[in-house]
Amino acid sequence: MYRTGNSFFSNIPPVTKNLIIINFIIWLATTLVGRKFGLDIDRYCGLHYFGSELFNPIQLVTYMFLHANFMHLFLNMFALFMFGISLEYVLGHKRFLFYFISCGIGAALVQEGVYAFMVHKYASMLPPDIVATITQEGPSILMRGMNYTNPTAGALNVLLNQATVGASGGVYGVLLAFGMLFPNRLIYIMFIPVGIKAKWMVIAYGAIELLEGIGMNTGDNVAHFAHLGGMLFGILMILYWRKKGTIFGEYY
Repeated sequence: MYRTGNSFFSNIPPVTKNLIIINFIIWLATTLVGRKFGLDIDRYCGLHYFGSELFNPIQLVTYMFLHANFMHLFLNMFALFMFGISLEYVLGHKRFLFYFISCGIGAALVQEGVYAFMVHKYASMLPPDIVATITQEGPSILMRGMNYTNPTAGALNVLLNQATVGASGGVYGVLLAFGMLFPNRLIYIMFIPVGIKAKWMVIAYGAIELLEGIGMNTGDNVAHFAHLGGMLFGILMILYWRKKGTIFGEYY
């Protein structure tokens, strides 16, 4: 009998494998380009607030292929590897890719909504001329690794001009789907000697992101509501596909 291959990589379904490869290639390329030419790729391809002069609609997709650093990249891709393989086999290649990208875009839209609320909040606390100055000068200030000393002005500058990057929105969508389709599969987490059912892990992750997003951990520079947005769009798609009979019940 002919075998197409039995290597480690040959056992990873194509969409999961290619997403991981593409993300690593883009991280390496942007890192080298940034070092050699001094280009800030995040400025053009990272997700900015839609009211910012730096915003471009294509950023709703491109942001999810950029990462802040290697550890950020590694953790996202490791999670995609751990949970994406089973999910891709269940959903099929095309539907899994559609699901991942849709969760990433959904995460971006939710984050934009949070941006809008917070920008309005901070802008209302500052004179209009100061807001205009932040809009115009803020990007160059952040590029120099600096920010305004006034806390409100500094927070507004970050919201308006700092990019959100990472595949976490899509990854959290994958995690949500895994918990719905494989609710009783045991997940073993480092330093915890017993397995945790996937459904409880997903609930715990969602609760943590919600609590941190509403203010328990506001200084960690993490887009918690983008993570929740990925999970929200994920659950809507899984429920829709179940209703349409595209996928059935639970798999384990």
